[in-house]
Amino acid sequence: MQTNAMTNDGGYGQAVQFALERIHHNLSTFTGLFPAPASESLVYAGIVNEDWTASFWTGQLWLAYELTGDEEYRAVAERQLPSYKKRVEERIAVDTHDLGFLYSLSAVAEYRITGNQEARAAALKAADLLAERYFAKAGIIQAWGDLNDPEQCGRMIIDCLMNLPLLYWASEETGNGQYAAMARSHVKQSAAYLVRPDFTTYHTYYMDVQTGEPKYGNTHQGYADDSCWARGQAWGIYGFMLSYAYSRDETLLGLSKSLADYFLTRLPEDGIVYWDLVFTEGIEQEKDSSAAAIAVCGLLELVKYLPKADPDRLRYEQAALTMLSSLSENYTTQDDSASNGILKHAVYNKPRGMGVDECTIWGDYFYVEALARVMTEWRLYW
Repeated sequence: MQTNAMTNDGGYGQAVQFALERIHHNLSTFTGLFPAPASESLVYAGIVNEDWTASFWTGQLWLAYELTGDEEYRAVAERQLPSYKKRVEERIAVDTHDLGFLYSLSAVAEYRITGNQEARAAALKAADLLAERYFAKAGIIQAWGDLNDPEQCGRMIIDCLMNLPLLYWASEETGNGQYAAMARSHVKQSAAYLVRPDFTTYHTYYMDVQTGEPKYGNTHQGYADDSCWARGQAWGIYGFMLSYAYSRDETLLGLSKSLADYFLTRLPEDGIVYWDLVFTEGIEQEKDSSAAAIAVCGLLELVKYLPKADPDRLRYEQAALTMLSSLSENYTTQDDSASNGILKHAVYNKPRGMGVDECTIWGDYFYVEALARVMTEWRLYW
């Protein structure tokens, strides 16, 4: 990766150094194991590769390798590939659309960087499993759970926009356009039903998989069915842009801008959103630094496709850099020497009391990805 003009802007060199120190410190603990989705008292426990979040650690290893050229990071990432291969071959905890997260940041990243054919094969198998979750009548990929379970059937969630790149990639690799066709259908349905007229978003929407008729929207992790879960809005900003990067469908670019505009109107004074965008001030609700980190990456991806003369381009870039600076100055664990996480003050699932005001492994990943974006000419793993 080549360094770009932003390298010396905003003190990001020190932020990268701290993130790399934390990642390096964790190598011995998280080689055969993976960090839990969220920390407890800012410390991640080690778990096996059965959660939806494993690749956010492997992705950090590949980012660290690309930022430094240090073969130690690459070696640990490569040692984790067999666990991803085993997972798809033995169908271990694969009843989820998060196969996109899991394999884009591990196997696809490895294949893009090293050309490893075993990584390619594992990613293509994951794409096949993800394609099994597609309901043609509804035009969606079901989020999680048994495809025959009436309680889960027909659920799509906004997070899935981040899983679609695995399908686009599989089409490019194999020449089989069916993968991309499924992704295009799902993103179209997401735009139609997950995005409200005011450009806030539902977390979840149910479709009738037998008739294709829309049913209703609600939330699983937000404050209320009619509120706007902050991380979901951030997934939308970034996820619609990733589909745009593959399809060049201008409506997706416009959607990403509209979701970003709403997100930016809900920023508190320090630029880091609360866990649901219904909140903009006060101390009784928690911030979600992970939502901010995702939004930074989404905004920087958006900026890549806007003409330099577009006034929105500078506005989005400045907003992204302001949020990134706030994260690096006020939201890292640099002063928490016992922590093995990077970004604190995140929220996993507030309604269920999971990972509230903790580190989250995806928050750490997207923070490091954001730093890679401003420090280098980073090539997408997505």
